[in-house]
Amino acid sequence: MGGDRGPAEVVDGARLAWSDAIQPILVGPPDLATGGLELVEAADTIAMDEKPTEAVRAKPQSSIVVACRLVGEGRADGVVSAGNTGAMLAASLLELRRIRGVHRPAIAVPIPARRGPSVLLDAGANADARADHLLQFGHMGAVFAQEILGVAEPDVRLLSIGEEAEKGNELTLEAHALLAASELRFGGNVESRELLEGAADVIVTDGFTGNVCLKLLEGTIKTLLDALREEIVSTARGKLGGLLIRPAASRLRERLDPDTYGGAYLLGLRGLVVIAHGNSSPRAIANAIRLAARGVENDVVGRLTARLGREALSAEEIPS
Repeated sequence: MGGDRGPAEVVDGARLAWSDAIQPILVGPPDLATGGLELVEAADTIAMDEKPTEAVRAKPQSSIVVACRLVGEGRADGVVSAGNTGAMLAASLLELRRIRGVHRPAIAVPIPARRGPSVLLDAGANADARADHLLQFGHMGAVFAQEILGVAEPDVRLLSIGEEAEKGNELTLEAHALLAASELRFGGNVESRELLEGAADVIVTDGFTGNVCLKLLEGTIKTLLDALREEIVSTARGKLGGLLIRPAASRLRERLDPDTYGGAYLLGLRGLVVIAHGNSSPRAIANAIRLAARGVENDVVGRLTARLGREALSAEEIPS
């Protein structure tokens, strides 16, 4: 029931993702038109403008909570939602719980960089964070890069206002010191203007900064691609040239389009969770479901649990 475009778009996306290897289960009201897919009934829904924690507690039979419960009970392998992100986080914490030792789950978003995709986290789960949270995000991002992006030895950098170690606010200065002392392959700070070039395999930041950065990137990419198309079709010469560059332009749009990835992992939980864009098209929903399936196939949750156990959980746990 999540998403700005209504449940029919989500159903269409689930049908696109269906295959012998992927069996989507829909969660929603009994009268939902499922197109032949399995339906688990949920009487309530959580709107985008509701307060997440209060809504999750007040609506235990909402589609978001029920979907997370299916994973917690082992009736599904992963959950995908384009609905209220805060509610999805609250429901995941309630029904799935955090991996032991994880202070804060983080949203890990693939960035379509020029040198190959990299991962930005946190992209919105935690508006406020501590330096030790950012260190843990680095470990989680390294697992993502290894298992999903196929990077053998991912390099990690910290988003800041300058490359020099002494630049940044109190949070980034403290996080820089922790990352530099860790076993991660830490390359120092990186500025946001380098993200689309592919400055690092993993870029770490707090959720507020990461979400602002992500939406700026997505808006800029869309505006530039739309402006290029308008310029091409504005004149006869442009239309002729457009025919010649169409294959290259199509490849570029495919690489930069957020729908290509469809969603982002919410890392740090005992179950696999994918957060999809609120404005997801059926293609984006289908790709988000496929992203969840890849996470299951690569045992992202299990590998993340093992990695954090080796790297970060030998020390005394710090309460969040």
